[in-house]
Amino acid sequence: MSDTSLNGKTVAFLTAQIGVEKPELEQPWQAVLDAGGTPVHVAPEASTVQSMVGDVDKDATFEATVAVADASAADYDALVLPGGTVNADKVRADADSVALVKAFVDAGKPIAAICHAPWILVEAGVLPGKTLTSFPSLTTDVRNAGGTWEDAEVVHCPTNGWDLVTSRNPDDLPAFDAKLVEVFAG
Repeated sequence: MSDTSLNGKTVAFLTAQIGVEKPELEQPWQAVLDAGGTPVHVAPEASTVQSMVGDVDKDATFEATVAVADASAADYDALVLPGGTVNADKVRADADSVALVKAFVDAGKPIAAICHAPWILVEAGVLPGKTLTSFPSLTTDVRNAGGTWEDAEVVHCPTNGWDLVTSRNPDDLPAFDAKLVEVFAG
């Protein structure tokens, strides 16, 4: 069994200012903490982020402590892209956020994306040769971007110089959290 300690590792969580699916932010965040890692919330602005439940009901707020413009992939060991339809759509429309995702890929650092978050990877143009899963409505987008889509609870793809962990929806969070900690631990 591999070491699943994230001691000494810093993990960026990239969201928009509104629309992140609450459990897809909270539960992986807690998994990183429980494994000894340091999660850092990055968003277009270092300010309040509104979470949602089921994409439509406002829930808790969270504080992003780092603005995307001030973030560098060099400062982090891994990246988590939580879902939420609105969140993923806003992140993929933000040029600085997309550039940050590309920087993680270029640096060969692992990324975990759940639900609608692979839209961001589509926008970043980093899916050719990758196998992944997502919310089923993204299947055509993933395929058109050069990825191979699978209907699975969690998919780990270590090809093309960087590791990608993906899951379909909040029901898959236990498997997603366990796999991202394992992969991020190296």
